[in-house]
Amino acid sequence: MIPDPVLDSGDESIYTLRTTAPGPSGALPLAAEKLRAMSSGDLFGWTQNAGMGWNPARMLGRQFLVLSTQGGVRAPDGSPIALGYHTGHWEVGLLVEEAAKTFSAHGAIPFAGCVSDPCDGRTNGTVGMLDSLPYRNDAAVVFRRLIRSLPTRSGVLGVATCDKGLPAMLMALAGTPDLPTVLVPGGVTLLAEEAEDTAKVQTLATRFARGEISLEHAADMGCRACGSPGGGCQFLGTAATSQVVAEALGLALPHSALAPSGAAIWRDAARRSAHALMELEKAGLRTRDILSPDALHNAMIAHAAFGGSTNLVLHVPAIAHAAGLPRPTVDDWERINRTTPRLVDALPNGPRHFATVQVFLAGGVPEVMLHLRALGLLRLDARTVTGRTLGENLAWWETSERRTRLREKLRLLDGIDPDDVILAPSRARAHGLTSTVTFLRGNLAPEGALVKSTAIAPARIGPDGVFLHEGPARVFCSEDAAIAAIKHGTIAPGDVMILVGLGPGCGMPETYQITSALKHMRGGETVSLVTDGRFSGVSTGACIGHVSPEAWAGGPIGRLRGGDTVRLRIDTRTLEGSVDVVSLAAEELAARAIHPDLRLDPRVPADTRLWAALQAAAGGSWGGCVYDVDRIAHLLRLGHSSEKDSAGTIGV
Repeated sequence: MIPDPVLDSGDESIYTLRTTAPGPSGALPLAAEKLRAMSSGDLFGWTQNAGMGWNPARMLGRQFLVLSTQGGVRAPDGSPIALGYHTGHWEVGLLVEEAAKTFSAHGAIPFAGCVSDPCDGRTNGTVGMLDSLPYRNDAAVVFRRLIRSLPTRSGVLGVATCDKGLPAMLMALAGTPDLPTVLVPGGVTLLAEEAEDTAKVQTLATRFARGEISLEHAADMGCRACGSPGGGCQFLGTAATSQVVAEALGLALPHSALAPSGAAIWRDAARRSAHALMELEKAGLRTRDILSPDALHNAMIAHAAFGGSTNLVLHVPAIAHAAGLPRPTVDDWERINRTTPRLVDALPNGPRHFATVQVFLAGGVPEVMLHLRALGLLRLDARTVTGRTLGENLAWWETSERRTRLREKLRLLDGIDPDDVILAPSRARAHGLTSTVTFLRGNLAPEGALVKSTAIAPARIGPDGVFLHEGPARVFCSEDAAIAAIKHGTIAPGDVMILVGLGPGCGMPETYQITSALKHMRGGETVSLVTDGRFSGVSTGACIGHVSPEAWAGGPIGRLRGGDTVRLRIDTRTLEGSVDVVSLAAEELAARAIHPDLRLDPRVPADTRLWAALQAAAGGSWGGCVYDVDRIAHLLRLGHSSEKDSAGTIGV
């Protein structure tokens, strides 16, 4: 009788068993006085180390923890045994291995743990996006708990990339002020030859539904977009921007952001990062010595110069909060973006749209910072994980063989002049590169909104640098309804799409499938989008997000109706503008009820509803969607006190 494979395999080898084994050989290197003072946990930790096969004679080395966002299971030849959620975490285990071997070679003891991360590209347009931003806080908490759960560690190396895993890792390292920490960016994927990039392929379904591409084209391009199996996307979205910010903060080694995943230069960064962490530990330098107001300033300057993702407006304040530093305000972002020119021509901003790996070869973060140094915009005394200041790092980079050889490599491989990828300020102005983010006000956004003004199609901007659009509102109370309207061709040129109910109250999901569809569909450049939600870092066009107060908080955006006339004004030079309804008075708008189609999404998980309540109490989206424990505890005490008073009154 053939056995049921679920109940019994029929494999005789499974009955080869034993209940005892000799255990590890050797003996722990215990000294009498040390043993008397050891906690049971420290002693049992040594026992566990020996049980996992660590040589007892090497038990006295300093211990370093390597945390990562590794996902999936790779065979030694790189083939998949179990897929990860995305390419960004598929190969980072190789970086963990390189770092661990480096620690071991120097007599230290490496430990490793991981918290994998989701893919915003995979969850866009799905219920999974309701967990995306809340995941960041959860992962940061778990990372910090893992750090504290190894009380004998001397330092922490974080290996991460992609949209939420890397910000979570940065929050965790920032929240570990009394240890030395170093961040190893997980790198980027290569461009695929004769294929669409990983941003554009996400619009295949919309373009096919509109009859703009063939089924064969969709099948071909959808298969071939990733040029290599590992690394973050090829564009300067949230993943790549977070790598740039990590390096600009001084938490990652110079020229480590945006390295091609799997390459020797990428592995080398992990080895050197491990060495840097050991040197920091020897020198007594800790994370609090690296993360400072000057470091935050430099990170925000770099963000503006690169034209980075607007999602960093959420993540940088969260990193600052974790480090115990003042969180940057909207005024700070406005000031930085007004004073900092954009110097990088990369996907999705353009104008020529180079890939992130090409930005790396052109010199990456330190090359951009040479220009920023010349403009006097950087705080060069900020200390970094090299043990040196930013100014000292840049002095090395300027005359380094690495800089010369890699920039020449870009010419040889792709025929690209690196000075066309990272431009001097005068050339950037001549090529029409404008500053990154404009913060808006107006009667639809009394507490603010933002737009990635650098990504508005140049043809839509007047000779005075001003984008103007006045048109009828098309109101959608769900992302599904909005994308259906685009696919069915019912959005007309000149419309202003209003997408409400996607703010922090439901997890603040990205709306990239909407913004990408508008970018790549015919005529989409004439349509604007206004939402209380957020965008992917690769979004382009006249897309205004983070409108506050959100609809769920009673914001005026939730009172709009189809046919209301909305006016958008964005000055890409002065970085100011407005978003207003102009067909009725503000008082009339305020008297309206919330849109009748606005309903709480029953799919929002309880975990996300808890996140929404906690981050709202701690400053909301402009404050980084963080958990401010002291404020939350204070509000809970007030609530408990009020509840008791109410109960007492009722009892009387």
